[in-house]
Amino acid sequence: MDKKRRDLLRSLALAPILLGSPSLFASPLIKTLAPSRLQYSINAFTFNSLLRSGEMTFFDMMEFASMLGLNAVDLTGYYFSDYPKIPDDKTLFQLKKKALQLGLNISWTGVRNNFVNHDKTSRESDIELIKNWLQVSSKLGASIMRIFAGNGKHEGYSRDEVKKWMVSDFQECAKYAEETGVIVAMQHHNDFLYEADEVIDILKRVDSEWFGLILDIGSLRIGDPYKEIQKLAPYANYWFIKELVYVNGIAEPVNMKKIARILKDANYTGYISFESLTDGDPKQIVTSMFNDFRTEYEKL
Repeated sequence: MDKKRRDLLRSLALAPILLGSPSLFASPLIKTLAPSRLQYSINAFTFNSLLRSGEMTFFDMMEFASMLGLNAVDLTGYYFSDYPKIPDDKTLFQLKKKALQLGLNISWTGVRNNFVNHDKTSRESDIELIKNWLQVSSKLGASIMRIFAGNGKHEGYSRDEVKKWMVSDFQECAKYAEETGVIVAMQHHNDFLYEADEVIDILKRVDSEWFGLILDIGSLRIGDPYKEIQKLAPYANYWFIKELVYVNGIAEPVNMKKIARILKDANYTGYISFESLTDGDPKQIVTSMFNDFRTEYEKL
């Protein structure tokens, strides 16, 4: 090997050291150099009544997602028949195999929990539930699992006191999330954390790369939702796109052009999931949302 070739190979080998090796998990606040590469999913709650009645299965949902041209599906825990018990491996692996056959990822799972509850025993039970379903998520190959802040009365306790134990509970979940390789992420749900600044405060206090944010555009109902969404965008690990937003608490159809612009400006490179909550044919509604969003995004 001549000297010039040896020098070239040596320079390539040293490049990551000289430039500084990137962290495996980059902060959501650090903009990637790569162009935005969106991936599209659909959330199971879109088919809530159909899944609960047995008229539709996860397999049916996957086939619809594949036909529409989506990249993934969100499989919510409470549509498994034995929830909150964890499904057996055979059930999970059949879903995983079906996703592979259809060219889909199972990107997301989710459970219900309530960390607003002042009853510590109840919260500990919810933490155990989350830990169990993080194992399920890992077996399915999901990268992220949704949890909530929670809701309900907290008489005798201030909001600051609730936030203190909530942060501690989230931190415990994040530690276990690291062990399973699945990010545990809070979906703000217009239940206890109502404004973007509150959500950001919780994220900063938990302070874990294994605790993330699922940005729900339909759950910001104080003031201008687009300004609130813009605040949260740099922190988002996953997005929920819905057909309605709330301007000063009043519902109106989402402006896909504005949402597309926020995503583009944030240079977001992950999944966005479509979720329909209104009456009508959910397949038609999601198809319309997907096409409308993609049209606006591709114009930018």
